[in-house]
Amino acid sequence: MADRLRADARRNHALILAVAEDEVARRGAEASLEQIARTAGVGSATVRRHFPTRHALLEAVSGKRIAALCARAADLAAHDDSRAALMEWLSEVVTYCVTARGLAVALAYRESDPLGDNTCAATLAQAGTPLLERAVADGGVAGGVSVLDLIALAVGVTLATEHGPDPLPRAHRLFEIAMAGVGGPAPV
Repeated sequence: MADRLRADARRNHALILAVAEDEVARRGAEASLEQIARTAGVGSATVRRHFPTRHALLEAVSGKRIAALCARAADLAAHDDSRAALMEWLSEVVTYCVTARGLAVALAYRESDPLGDNTCAATLAQAGTPLLERAVADGGVAGGVSVLDLIALAVGVTLATEHGPDPLPRAHRLFEIAMAGVGGPAPV
């Protein structure tokens, strides 16, 4: 009986996550947990047992996107121009945040979430840190900037532009303006 319950729980988790991915794609971070439960054919308590908070659900929904961004950071690590590699990766983070509804909210920190509790942002920070460290060492980015600072900028720009017309170009433009301020001295 215990094995059957575990198998049922695994199936429920996968079903809830699949439904949540569709719902978040349509409605963004404010997707209804009750609607997700109804569509999945489970009770809202089952959804909350698997994902105790909306943030936990958004992190789970964003997992594949975060993994793709982490892989991209690793690919760009060999790029000759370290600042260009970092900027290309951050541009892709902004694109994902704008086009993948709910991702910016999953990356955003709130007062109620200690820094270590945001696994999406922590995972991205870990992946992007080598890009930033190399850009700082090469003089392409000023010291004293962290990847979490840059992710916060990407999230802020995304949240500021998401409800306007054509948010992607606007988000990229604002992010480029912000990034001009973190440039270091020109490489020699």
